Amino acid sequence: MEDPQTADSARNRLGESSSPYLRQHAANPVHWQEWGEEAFDEARRRDVPVLLSVGYAACHWCHVMAHETFENETLAAQMNRDFVCIKVDREERPDIDAIYMAATVAMTGQGGWPMTCFLTPDADPFYCGTYFPPTPRNGQPGFSEVMDAITRTWDHRRDEVIVAGTKIAEHLRANAASLPTGPPPDAQLLADAVRAICSDEDPRSSGFGGAPKFPPTALLEALLRADELLGLGEAGAVATRTAHAMARGGIYDQLAGGFARYAVDADWVVPHFEKMLYDNALLLRAYAHLARRGDALALRVAEETADFLDEHLWTGSGFASSLDADTEGVEGLTYVWRPGELIDVLGPDDGAWAAALFTVTDRGTFEQGASTLQLLRDPGDRIRYASVRSRLRAARDRRPQPDRDDKVVTAWNAMTVTALAEAGAALARPRWVARAAECARVLAEVHLVGDELRRSSLDGTPAAPLGGLDDYAAFATALLTLHQVTGEIGWRTTASAVIEKMIEVFADPDSFGAWYDAHPTGLLLRPRDPVDGATPAGASLAAEALLLASTLVPSVDDAARYGELLDATLSRSGLILAKAPRSAGHWLSVAIARVAGPVQVAVAQSADSAGELAAQIRRGVPGGVVVVAGERDSLPLLEDRGPVGGLDAAYVCRGTVCDLPAVDAETVLAAIP
Repeated sequence: MEDPQTADSARNRLGESSSPYLRQHAANPVHWQEWGEEAFDEARRRDVPVLLSVGYAACHWCHVMAHETFENETLAAQMNRDFVCIKVDREERPDIDAIYMAATVAMTGQGGWPMTCFLTPDADPFYCGTYFPPTPRNGQPGFSEVMDAITRTWDHRRDEVIVAGTKIAEHLRANAASLPTGPPPDAQLLADAVRAICSDEDPRSSGFGGAPKFPPTALLEALLRADELLGLGEAGAVATRTAHAMARGGIYDQLAGGFARYAVDADWVVPHFEKMLYDNALLLRAYAHLARRGDALALRVAEETADFLDEHLWTGSGFASSLDADTEGVEGLTYVWRPGELIDVLGPDDGAWAAALFTVTDRGTFEQGASTLQLLRDPGDRIRYASVRSRLRAARDRRPQPDRDDKVVTAWNAMTVTALAEAGAALARPRWVARAAECARVLAEVHLVGDELRRSSLDGTPAAPLGGLDDYAAFATALLTLHQVTGEIGWRTTASAVIEKMIEVFADPDSFGAWYDAHPTGLLLRPRDPVDGATPAGASLAAEALLLASTLVPSVDDAARYGELLDATLSRSGLILAKAPRSAGHWLSVAIARVAGPVQVAVAQSADSAGELAAQIRRGVPGGVVVVAGERDSLPLLEDRGPVGGLDAAYVCRGTVCDLPAVDAETVLAAIP
């Protein structure tokens, strides 16, 4: 007869989850539950530890552990018997992920996904790791052995477990303090940070660091701003070399556009094939700004990346989170080629030509003689290249395709809105601006529930988890960007409400300028991480939102308040900029814009203006420059400013000091910076 204490847990409860990743595990024989007090209450009743597994839908090794372990009836039975098992989507609950990843790194010196943590019923972690094989392999213990050891320790040395968990929890809380304050970053600190970053460039393959090599998403934008707004030309050269190296490597999809999450090698050849929305949004922003400078390769990549977002990640109710690394359980199956496959699709002549062009060799650059596609040089025959690329794309589309995580994450969609709006304005692509506005309306109508922002939605239904600081800040920036590009007041009005809620919920009341990343939800601690990683830190995103709001809101008092909070926020970035500037890319972008003025261009238009002057200026200004356009007195920056001689006129301002009006774009752009 079934134990009545465990009867309520003898089933898998993930089938109705709002996370597609959790739904992937709904058929596991493991009695998975979602994170919640009910699970911890059960652990107390049964007097067993909690087994917490954290991952995400596109993660290759998460799939491996799922197939090897969580689908194994014997291992699942051991998990169900000895633990309460909780599954968490790190993308839906970044607050939980941040806490237990910090614990994992503290215990093991490294982190990653899948993350596997054993917790007390009070949620204190006492043993953590990442991927565990089902049986011992390459010096790693098998998962059954790990669970056996945990259970023996829990049963016979409980006091040691409780002490260890308490100490780790205390360590995590002690390391969750805010950064110290200091003076706001000045031009010298920013120049020193940029030079330190440039000195770390990989001299052979560009980018930074060795294998695995990640796209420096936030750094690219910062380096371009350092070139254009601070006059540090080497920064622009480093950004350009890195952007070109990535665009020509296997990390970039040479047939359909879009970037993979990282390269497993130092030369950008072999990607870890998952494609993340946030990477492509941030890279679109940087490539569009590089394209605006006249870079033909960057223009092509920006266009193809925008097309990738639209064709592969747009769901009709926002942008999906990711495409899987695996197809039918095989990593990269959709994307790699062998010379014979090229010949089968293209014929002998074009097949051989394509193999040479895309570096597809008999030996291969990936596994089992397969190759990723690279484009190390521009093809001499553009017509032939277009034909070959089109036919290969059509053939690849007939292959099995990777799964897509249709979860719509607020912060990542907001970053995509900002990128599409900026890129559309800079490169005269109104379709991109229209898509950005459509996505922003979805976020406002679905994710904004009352005055609270939800973290994500699925199929147009908001999920329960509340939005974090990054969600609020990125959304406010996206709305203010749309306000600049379209002139619509409604975007600014919504942004102001979002910023006020952001300050109310996440600003640290005891440390002006410090921020928490998550709501106070009763977790082990309230996480905050000021370091820019694969996505910008919540605090650096908040700084960007405050920077824009301080120049765009109609209230002088609100503008001053936002500016004061902005400077206090930036004053806490000095330590990261000085000691770890490669981990402060978004901080650097915002600080450069602040130190440069911020530079604002107000274009006063006549009632019948076609908007050409504003369009020309938007195509030419560096990132971080605020551009607004409208009739006299229609916006704060246009107060008492009107056309000149019946012609649209632009006023370039830095802070409260403005130049004389100009009626041609060349004069305006020459005045910046």
